[in-house]
Amino acid sequence: MLGAYFDFIRIRFLTMLAYRVNYYSGILIYTLNIGVNYFTWKAIYGGDESLGGFTGAQMTTYVAVSWMARAFYFNNLDREISSDIRDGNIAIQFIRPYNYVLVKMMQGLGEGLFRFLMLMIPGMAIAMLLFPVQLPTELSAWAGFLTMLFFSFLINSQINVLTGLSAFFVENNEGVMRMKRVIVDLFSGLIVPISLFPGWLARVLEVLPFQAITYLPGSVFTGRVQGTGIWNVLGIQVFWFLLLLVPIIALNRAARKRLFVQGG
Repeated sequence: MLGAYFDFIRIRFLTMLAYRVNYYSGILIYTLNIGVNYFTWKAIYGGDESLGGFTGAQMTTYVAVSWMARAFYFNNLDREISSDIRDGNIAIQFIRPYNYVLVKMMQGLGEGLFRFLMLMIPGMAIAMLLFPVQLPTELSAWAGFLTMLFFSFLINSQINVLTGLSAFFVENNEGVMRMKRVIVDLFSGLIVPISLFPGWLARVLEVLPFQAITYLPGSVFTGRVQGTGIWNVLGIQVFWFLLLLVPIIALNRAARKRLFVQGG
């Protein structure tokens, strides 16, 4: 049965190959995002050497790696689940001999692997040619970042699954999905590093799962977190991954009891 779940990864990866032109254009879009943020932060820094604990070089690297990491962990599992619920396909999915939520996670991973190979890696290479990005020199930083990048995918996908399952209770959750996307991009540190938020807001975000998606991996990649600190921030990611399993399981069980198909 485990092999069947891995087949969902392979099938989604092969499906994405059919639309790979979209990801070639995605490289351009993400590179433009990095460029806009790079020149914005360059203007903000002015002649200052440091801001919010980031040097100018660290901020450039943080912006580049954060946007390219998003290319890997981003997916539309929330929209896929919502669509299954609205068109009634969820009823068929629930009677099949597999766990629906786990299948969606595997499909998301297949898409993420495609994005990693076809978008993130070439996009990061282009960003390094255009902007003064500094790569880590320590093996521990690379190992820590790549491990945390995987957990970024898991946590972001869990939030997407929760958002998608909310369609069972509100039927049209388009507004919820849009709000979720804005909140994740803003509060994960993608647009503004969390250390630059006002003190009270930064403390609030430190007890929410969003920082585990972008800010913590970016801090490891830029060298702001080193040594045993890498294990500490990785522990935060593992904690949120395990904690988010609880509402997913609870919501999935509640959704099965609430399921009805319009017109059927």
